[in-house]
Amino acid sequence: MALSIFTANHLSSQKPLVYPLAKKDTVADTYFGTKVADPYRWLEDDRSEATEAWVKAQNICTENYLKESKSRLVIKERLTELWNYNKQSAPFKKGNSFFCYKNNGLQNQSVLYRLSSLTDAGDILLDPNTLSQDGTVSLSGTSISKDGKTLAYGISKAGSDWVEIHFKDIATKKDLPDVIKWVKFSGMAWRGNGIYYSRYAEQSGSGRSQKNQFHKVYFHQLGLTQQEDVLIYEDKDHPDYNFGAFLTENENYLFLSISESTSGEMLYVKDLANEKAGFKMISGEFDFDYSIIDEVDKTFYMLTNRNAPKYKLVSFTLDATDPDSWKTIIPENTNLLESARLCNHKLVANYLEEVSSHVYYYDLKGNKEGEVKLPGICRLNAFNSDKSDNFATYSLISFTSPERSYYLDAITWESQLIFKPDCKFDSENYLTEQVYYPSKDGTKIPMFITHKKGLVMNAQTPCFVYGYGGFNISIAPEFRIDRTVFLEAGGIYCVSNLRGGGEFGEDWHKAGTKCNKQHVFDDFIAACDFLVAKKYTSYNKIAIHGRSNGGLLIGAVMTQRPDICKVALPTVGVLDMLRFHLFTIGRAWTVDYGCSDNKPEFDCLYRYSPLHHIKPVDYPATMILTGDHDDRVVPAHSFKFAATLQEKNKSDQPMLIRIDVNAGHGAGKPTSKQIAEFADMWGFVFDNLSLIPIK
Repeated sequence: MALSIFTANHLSSQKPLVYPLAKKDTVADTYFGTKVADPYRWLEDDRSEATEAWVKAQNICTENYLKESKSRLVIKERLTELWNYNKQSAPFKKGNSFFCYKNNGLQNQSVLYRLSSLTDAGDILLDPNTLSQDGTVSLSGTSISKDGKTLAYGISKAGSDWVEIHFKDIATKKDLPDVIKWVKFSGMAWRGNGIYYSRYAEQSGSGRSQKNQFHKVYFHQLGLTQQEDVLIYEDKDHPDYNFGAFLTENENYLFLSISESTSGEMLYVKDLANEKAGFKMISGEFDFDYSIIDEVDKTFYMLTNRNAPKYKLVSFTLDATDPDSWKTIIPENTNLLESARLCNHKLVANYLEEVSSHVYYYDLKGNKEGEVKLPGICRLNAFNSDKSDNFATYSLISFTSPERSYYLDAITWESQLIFKPDCKFDSENYLTEQVYYPSKDGTKIPMFITHKKGLVMNAQTPCFVYGYGGFNISIAPEFRIDRTVFLEAGGIYCVSNLRGGGEFGEDWHKAGTKCNKQHVFDDFIAACDFLVAKKYTSYNKIAIHGRSNGGLLIGAVMTQRPDICKVALPTVGVLDMLRFHLFTIGRAWTVDYGCSDNKPEFDCLYRYSPLHHIKPVDYPATMILTGDHDDRVVPAHSFKFAATLQEKNKSDQPMLIRIDVNAGHGAGKPTSKQIAEFADMWGFVFDNLSLIPIK
């Protein structure tokens, strides 16, 4: 195949860019009589010499383009300044100590501290920055024993979902010899001197895309080897089931969650005080979700969307666990009940109202007693409490302000600020408004628009539109430090709350799944059309971005409406909708996407699969971003999408792929890698939107 070239007219100094050679094979599959070519399937083998050579060549190609950027270095310098502020999570209590995470600004990984009180500066308990020179070893979950004496912590290397669990004596700060391997998609639930955890068998083979099957729950007693761990639960008849184990605060009751996808679960409970007791069923089908809050005097409190799409809070007892016996404590209402906690013998409920957090407190019978006042459009980022303590700590975040922590007096229900970061971004000079616009079928979709106060918007206003729309995940207010460089330069940052997400409950979620998935893309396209129609911006000033499922969103939108934007940034995206279920944990996503193994869902998937809808037309300037160690959404999605775009694009716009080496899906990515990635991404956006960064 001949090499593809283009001339980057928007950068007059750019030399014609030559894409690396990508051989084409004659591989094809037939789905229900439809033959589907897959000429770049060889790129699915992420450890082959040919793929590694292609990756290296693509990164050289992208770097050669970016080093000519007029904005990249200025943005990197400003991002480094903005990122360099003190960060701290809301403290939580275990035993007689408090614990929180801190970052002094540019540390690659946040550090776990132990505090003697909420006013104590604390001392370092675990610094993950010491685990690797480049910061690519990160914490992947921590759990502290009830007495506050022992820390269990997971570590992940190069952004992988695979985790090793280690243990540390908190008083001496010395690591214990215990190590647990082959852990994935697991919590760490303490009981006495050990933990319940979930793992797979030791993996064989060289690829990172191997299917994950036969999950099991074990109990590890400190001081014993992993080979001596006790098998608690497995299901040899259902290899694709995943299991999670968790306990009530008093450690008397073990709950087992069984799932086969990203939503819906079966739930069982076991009385650990009764040696003869087995697991007792609470729910035996995958139709609904459940979240145990805790137990009070042998009454269990639980959040569920069973027959309540926006969730309700119920109670039950061990001798009457079936749904018909549950008692409704807080009924479903018009707003989404996101979470609940016990605090000072009260129920504290967090609602998402018009995609912004509101917190109320109730007695144990469900009588509303009051509201915890929160400031404006924000999201509750954490809420730490105990059922008997008369206080809680929580943190808030907004589009214009990073995480702040508060102390809540659970007697007066008044809040006191205990931590405010010293961020160089002038939050007070920016505002967020919420608008509603009609989608293609008339459904009203909310969208947040953040911009500088007093900004006059018109057809020349640069606009960055972000979306997700999947897996029942709510995209509520959040602070992204990298977005600030765009806001400072006079851009507007728009976040649309698409169907498929969880912002308005399960009905909203289901409206964007399987053969309804096109609604998600329609919602996003309508957002861009609305912004142009209302003269916030114009199509040649729009950049669109999404990650993971949001990467699928951007891939689908840019192939359906290549005129919708000037810049497209599909990041770690699911882009081959016919084969996603064949890799790692992809089969769990079929509850949202469907599966090409059955004809009705194949027909729906094939109608929008981004990889299969790249045509010889003009595409916007595109930078695909992925990580070479991504074992969640394997990089083959991005590899094949990039090769096909480079082959078929007819415009003179760049079709680049940036492959982060020694990086995964995103979790745990060190600060240095994040700044480098965002400097590249925003340099690409600024140059292609003809935007000048603020120095």
